[in-house]
Amino acid sequence: MENLLGLLRIHVKRGVNLAIRDISSSDPYVVVHSGKQKLKTRVVKHSVNPEWNDDLTLSVTDPNLPIKLTVYDYDLFSADDKMGEAEFHIGPFLEAIKFCHQLGPGLPSGTIIRKIEPSRKNCLSEESHIVLNQGKIVQNMFLRLQHVECGEVELQLEWIDVPGARGI
Repeated sequence: MENLLGLLRIHVKRGVNLAIRDISSSDPYVVVHSGKQKLKTRVVKHSVNPEWNDDLTLSVTDPNLPIKLTVYDYDLFSADDKMGEAEFHIGPFLEAIKFCHQLGPGLPSGTIIRKIEPSRKNCLSEESHIVLNQGKIVQNMFLRLQHVECGEVELQLEWIDVPGARGI
């Protein structure tokens, strides 16, 4: 990929209060889309509060493309049921990384680089922090699922520089 900027590791932590799509529970998994890339977590059986703790890694070539997340209920004998969706943009995260690179080393671990407030323009359910954590810049976020009666997904983003990539 000649236009590669770097890699975005999305740590899909957990779902909270997801919709019930089977008789008394669901078998949820998450699908992440960006451009032509599609990645998914494992299925967690019989849970509306699943703990995935799965790492999904996207190649980033266009920082303006939204990252789309859809939660599904796995069904063995019929089409999987949609349990909601959300999307987010990585622009603010990449800006925070550039800012940190300009400051250089020396910031203590735990430093909050930027705060992003929930708004009608994003799917955040609470304030999201971009933080320097043990030499890595990460963003923690809770996304409120849309087009469904309830549910949130907790993620953590981490940027991975790739030698020879264009960089951000």
